[in-house]
Amino acid sequence: QMTLMESGGGLVQAGGSLTLSCTASESINSYVMGWYRQAEGRQRSQVAVITSTDTRTYANSVKDRFFIYRNVARNTMYLQMNELKPEDTAVYICAADLHVLGDGEDIWGKGTLVTVSS
Repeated sequence: QMTLMESGGGLVQAGGSLTLSCTASESINSYVMGWYRQAEGRQRSQVAVITSTDTRTYANSVKDRFFIYRNVARNTMYLQMNELKPEDTAVYICAADLHVLGDGEDIWGKGTLVTVSS
């Protein structure tokens, strides 16, 4: 099956920007993909989703600050994060599915840590 690998996490100051990448082992053309995050002591939550036709949805907490996009030729999906806040600190996890995310059949990466300092 497809495997996913995240990169781009790190330490950034509040108000700054960071771009995460998720590279798949095979074509992502037919997949719904997205980003989840899990902060320490918090439940994992969905951050952003992009469909195979480039329809995008965002969690209310990141709407107007984050932008999800993909480059099919590079088998890579991205999350551009702007105006970062300390509450954005979390492990960010890439996910993909041929049908719908969150249905229990998702493929997951291992995550990349984003730390936003105050």
